[in-house]
Amino acid sequence: MVLVHGLGLSGRYFVPLARRLAAGGAGVVVPDLPGNARSRAVVYRAPEVGQLADALAGLHRRLSPGPSVLVANSVGCQVAAALAARHPHLVSRLVLVGPALEPGVSGWRQFARLVADAPKEPLGLLSLAAFDYLVTGPLRCAASFGRALRDAAGSFEGNLSRVRAPTLVVRGTGDTIATGTWTRRVAGMVADGRAEEIPGAAHGAHYSAPDAMAALIEKFTVGETG
Repeated sequence: MVLVHGLGLSGRYFVPLARRLAAGGAGVVVPDLPGNARSRAVVYRAPEVGQLADALAGLHRRLSPGPSVLVANSVGCQVAAALAARHPHLVSRLVLVGPALEPGVSGWRQFARLVADAPKEPLGLLSLAAFDYLVTGPLRCAASFGRALRDAAGSFEGNLSRVRAPTLVVRGTGDTIATGTWTRRVAGMVADGRAEEIPGAAHGAHYSAPDAMAALIEKFTVGETG
């Protein structure tokens, strides 16, 4: 399994879920995407979503000879969708947690949704995110946000329509960023998709409810319904 973080962050906020999945017997890789947090200096400027997908595909080829389950959060879902569309042989299943950004929603409104979500998240997640955003830097975060908005307005839905891997779309019931209507729409755009919700969690459901998230993923990867 490859866990794909969101904009400006690192893989550190996936550690609780990674540990839970590994305890269940899965091999788990948690990379930092180029230009983000600890990998900020790998690239000179913030990459486009498609470039991140290609970089992740290159890492995958070096680490694994066969396809993997991709588990992505937030804007990482756009990267995962691009990878599944461009390199379908590398993806066996796709799990999209709180997919962002929603096409047709302005950048200011997306940002307001993020602010509204923050009080619903655990303090541990907020401190991790704050540190990673500082390491990435405000200018790099802003540039990445602009590239992600362009991808949402242009390629995101097209990439989703090209995904052939079975796909699970998950949101916390308190998520203000990925609405229930949008996550169900995402599940309907892929060839084989289903939507699930985790009660009491918000946008970072993989961090605040790792046991529930891992249980959904484990059932999904063996072909059961949620």
